[in-house]
Amino acid sequence: MDERAGASDGVAAPPAGRPDAIDVDGAAVVGHPARHGRAHRLHRERSRRPREELAEALKERVYASFTGLAIVLVQLENVEHVGAARATATLFIGIVAITAAGFVADVVAHVAVHGGFPNRAEVGRMLRVSGTAIASAAGPLVVLALAAFGLFDLEPALRAASILYLVTLGLIGFVAVRRTRAEWWKQLVALGALVALGLAVVALQQLAHGH
Repeated sequence: MDERAGASDGVAAPPAGRPDAIDVDGAAVVGHPARHGRAHRLHRERSRRPREELAEALKERVYASFTGLAIVLVQLENVEHVGAARATATLFIGIVAITAAGFVADVVAHVAVHGGFPNRAEVGRMLRVSGTAIASAAGPLVVLALAAFGLFDLEPALRAASILYLVTLGLIGFVAVRRTRAEWWKQLVALGALVALGLAVVALQQLAHGH
């Protein structure tokens, strides 16, 4: 019965007479208890990597959304002097530049910290993380591209793009605050603080892009 219980939990039961034999992710580890500790540390490290990658990707998405929103708002203020094609190209180039800068920053940081270039798996992770910046602009770019093809005017397209960015940032902030599991009033205060910080960031970026 013990062997069946161990199998149902996804961990192989130790062989008879070998209580120090365990199985982690299907790989048997037999011998000294120190090996068990190393195996469990490796298991925890592997399970932590996707969460760290998700955090990095979310950071890139938030940063790109703030930058994209600032670009859109600056063009909205000068809509009389901007064409739809130019507005689309400006947003696209700005987001691609952010993506490239994020990727280069990851490579430089890796070389500086580890004393060597990243391997194929690490490069893939960096590309996935940096690529989320482009993904954040998909909706606004589609809206502006439709305006460039003459389906509707540029001003409502820019307003729609700004709303998409605001909704994205608002949802990210709301989900982040909800995951804290703090009391409701603390969550409300935290969300208000995030909104205030977000508005300050947008204002600063508008000043930077507008001059």
